[in-house]
Amino acid sequence: MWRRSGTVRAMTYQKGMHEVADGVWAYLQPDGGWGWSNAGLITDGDRSLLIDTLFDLKLTGEMLDAMRRTTPAANDIDALVNTHANGDHWYGNSLVAGAEIVASARAAAEMLELPPDRFAQLMKGAPDMGGAGAFLARVFAPFDFDGIDAAFPTRTFSGELDLTVGDRRVSLFEVGPAHTAGDVVVHLPDDGVVFTGDILFHGGHPIVWAGPLSNWIAACDRILALDPVIVVPGHGPLAEPSAVADLKGYFEYLTVEARRRFDVGMSAVDAARDIDLGPYSDWSEDERVVVNVGCLYREFGADMPNDAGNLMAHMAAWAEQR
Repeated sequence: MWRRSGTVRAMTYQKGMHEVADGVWAYLQPDGGWGWSNAGLITDGDRSLLIDTLFDLKLTGEMLDAMRRTTPAANDIDALVNTHANGDHWYGNSLVAGAEIVASARAAAEMLELPPDRFAQLMKGAPDMGGAGAFLARVFAPFDFDGIDAAFPTRTFSGELDLTVGDRRVSLFEVGPAHTAGDVVVHLPDDGVVFTGDILFHGGHPIVWAGPLSNWIAACDRILALDPVIVVPGHGPLAEPSAVADLKGYFEYLTVEARRRFDVGMSAVDAARDIDLGPYSDWSEDERVVVNVGCLYREFGADMPNDAGNLMAHMAAWAEQR
């Protein structure tokens, strides 16, 4: 397994390409907040596999140009893996012409629910959506969703799938539903590298769109069992496995605290506001706590709406109060 004298290369957090193993790069987008996702490139000789595209065509084009400047193998991407169905990880797919696009079957189905043209219409209607619309308009203002043609997966799988990039082994395994319905983690077993998609938000609060949250805890355990040297999160700077352990601890802490408040009849929104985030108080995007607590309340048996509009409204109210 790949090691760099027992240490990981210096984990600077700046935009662009970062080599995490020989012929393997992470592409980072600070500050890692709403829509600012990471991607990856795996190569061997002239073969290449891209992990995720970005939220719009401009950003994806910039990333692909940076990859081509870094290695000739990026001139013709052979395959693309989309780790899940959130648009900031696949709306740029159409710029990777000719590549086989791989995703879990559940992710592929979820992509049909909110393709880029529908998201563009949603954003245009944001001014008429009250507080939730204002929140959407604010967090997604940097991105341009017009003129994006959807490029959906051409190959799907359930469970696990082994691929090769030249002679390099790449293992995909499904850990959703957790963040979304069909989350996939990409593991390079001979290189000690894991690309987590949005199973890891590093330095920011995660958001449980799908759940159950217990599945996400299990996904953290599965990543930790791989004993990686370096972890490439879906958002945020490069990480060591301790970041995955921290995220698991966050979910376990939130579960205990939410259960205490559920048992005494406190509403999910009031519970989210009442919980002391303690060691997680410096994580960004803390408005997501209200969604995560709501997910836990559903796991506890509460009958609560889980539509995106309702969740955005709660986060907008949280952010405004903050």
